[in-house]
Amino acid sequence: MPAEARFFVDAEACADAILAAVGKRIVLGLPLGLGKANHIANALYARASADPSINLKILTALTLEKRQEGPDIAQRLGKPIVDRLFGNYPELAYAQALRTGRLPANIEVSEFYLMPGRWLGVAAAQRHYTSVNYSEAPRLLLQQGVNVIAQLVAKRGQGREAQLSLSCNPDVTLELLPELARRKAAGIPIVLAAQVNSELPFMAGDAALPVLAFDHVLEAPACEFSLFAPPKEAVTLAHHACALHIAPLVKDGGTLQIGIGGLGDAIAWALILRHTRNAAFRELAGRLHSNGDDGLAPFDEGLYGVTEMFVDAFLQLYRAGVLKRRDADGVLLHAAFFLGPNDFYRALRDMPEAERAAFHMTRISFTNEIGGPGEARKRADRRHARFINGAMIATLLGEVVSDTREDGRVVSGVGGQYNFVAQAHALDGARAIIALNATRTSRGRTSSNIRFSYGASTIPRHLRDVVVTEYGVADLRGKTDRNVAISMLAIADSRFQDELLHEAKAADKIEPDYRIPPECRANLPETLCAKLLPAREAGLLPDYPFGTDLDAVERRLVAALEHLQQLTASPTGFIRTLLRSLAARTPSPATRQALARLAPEKSAGFKDKILRRLVMLALKEPKVWD
Repeated sequence: MPAEARFFVDAEACADAILAAVGKRIVLGLPLGLGKANHIANALYARASADPSINLKILTALTLEKRQEGPDIAQRLGKPIVDRLFGNYPELAYAQALRTGRLPANIEVSEFYLMPGRWLGVAAAQRHYTSVNYSEAPRLLLQQGVNVIAQLVAKRGQGREAQLSLSCNPDVTLELLPELARRKAAGIPIVLAAQVNSELPFMAGDAALPVLAFDHVLEAPACEFSLFAPPKEAVTLAHHACALHIAPLVKDGGTLQIGIGGLGDAIAWALILRHTRNAAFRELAGRLHSNGDDGLAPFDEGLYGVTEMFVDAFLQLYRAGVLKRRDADGVLLHAAFFLGPNDFYRALRDMPEAERAAFHMTRISFTNEIGGPGEARKRADRRHARFINGAMIATLLGEVVSDTREDGRVVSGVGGQYNFVAQAHALDGARAIIALNATRTSRGRTSSNIRFSYGASTIPRHLRDVVVTEYGVADLRGKTDRNVAISMLAIADSRFQDELLHEAKAADKIEPDYRIPPECRANLPETLCAKLLPAREAGLLPDYPFGTDLDAVERRLVAALEHLQQLTASPTGFIRTLLRSLAARTPSPATRQALARLAPEKSAGFKDKILRRLVMLALKEPKVWD
């Protein structure tokens, strides 16, 4: 621990001090997601970019970017939303250079988790991706010789008595500190650098450190910035259907882990319906024949949360009285990092300190592993655990694919999914639940997300447990390959069941005379729409159950543009849709208001006029199923 932390008001001066301390070989560890000290990282990048004798290696994960992808129409809508939501969030210079192929030869960037889908076409990102479990990331950084950590922190107090909170990212940093201290004591140059951000909630407990734990602290009004706050995803009817199947599997008095996105919000909403509007929940679950093995009753004892990612949905569960079971220390939720919308950060900042202490940010080994110090206590606290995660593809024999395409290109990363599946198998009464849509539509073509086999795997078949689609639940643990395949067929989309069954029979996994039961032959979007659309129209299954930063016009446009993308994905579909759009009538005032966000009518050229007609058509027939 340094005798005195050095404070800086200028990121460039801080970078120069780091170089003076560790020399020209920098292995820079930046936290996953929100916790990066962007100004320090950019200053170090600028120094290395200008001086080829500096060797800079950046080890990180989940680099956040404001950039918008997609066609011109999506970017027209996206830019004003991005400008409004992300404010003055500073882009990371290394990400911009990496994406455009301008990364200098003396700088390397390696991530162990990529922003999903964002780096598929970037060769350098694909080549320097490192595949490890989240729990192994600290060991990876130490093996690579990390000698600089640059972390965004919250601050409380002044002078030598000040405390700095790792806030959103104690996950890996807490694991590194003991070994980095040992190396520093042995004479190896190490720098721990912090950048103070006043918008970060001060999370106490394990995440709070004395200011003297850091060598350099950057704190200045010029280095303040808005936290990265991704807007909520819309919850589709397919998400809601999955969630209605999952909610009855969650046992009162148990433990919960969920992730970010539409699926996580849908699961939280279904659990809240179960607790606060039980009759409506039972009726909806009954429509889908979702009775579960743990009941449909409201929560008496409630749930305790243990999750790598603290998402806004956990706060919603807390407010609704579902997240209320505490461990022996009074903690409602243990988590390792957080990321969410602006109102999530605001809620944490505004909480009384005693209330906020019930949401305990800690090291990744605590949340993602069952072994190690305190194992007996973890086992006692994590009773009836339900670890719920999403996937891209599942095979008929129970393998799960969540991070990689069949050609080896990485979509995202393993993250902590394997950790939680392994943990479910190690804990008495725990289950690992994998949820996915039964199909996907790309370029106008619908395909099954349940395959007989696939050339990549995140979760191997020997760890298969529970798989859920919008059509039901497949309990796979301990079953033979034959019974696993039959269970998976029962939750596959009926348009693809015959082909899957044929492949299973050809591989001798199912007997030749087996027939899929008639009750499983109606697994079709239109069937589920008929069951759930009235509930959506009645407000029971909303597209944004916990609100959104998008205004009403933006919500309409987002839904319309997603629908338009599907309609025009193929050349034939584009021509058909274009011809239909030419017959569009005079737009209503509400439609005119939406169109004005994309192409002002008076200044519209030929391209803009075509665009307006296509969007008018999509606004008239919004997509209700995904």
